[in-house]
Amino acid sequence: MPVEVDIAYLIMPFVAWLVAGCTKFAVNSIQAKQLAFGLIGYGGFPSNHSAIVSSMAALIAFKEGIDNPAFGVALALAFIVLLDANSLRRQIGKQAEAINRLQQGTESTPLRERIGHTKVELLGGIVVGVLTAYIVHLSV
Repeated sequence: MPVEVDIAYLIMPFVAWLVAGCTKFAVNSIQAKQLAFGLIGYGGFPSNHSAIVSSMAALIAFKEGIDNPAFGVALALAFIVLLDANSLRRQIGKQAEAINRLQQGTESTPLRERIGHTKVELLGGIVVGVLTAYIVHLSV
């Protein structure tokens, strides 16, 4: 008996990452008033991490329903990623700022300070994730 593969689950993380990343690049470029290739990576609006995990949770909710055990697992993973991005990774960024201040005047390479996310950046990622999941759900 052939197994039917739902490609939406395979492409969803990539689509959410791509949409959030392009949005972040556009926002950073507008703020910097130039193409902001140097700001690609961790931190910023919207959060790629929250877009990816929320898109999968939302896609499962749209396709399987919120009573499906897979939705519970996806939601738990999303909470872990969101808490990590807002608390632990923001603290790492603050530590990097302090270390960079201590190393001023030395030849040490500065540490990246923009690591974590604010609640607004996380919320932006969640909105991007849910919207892209909805569009993928309707399209695939």
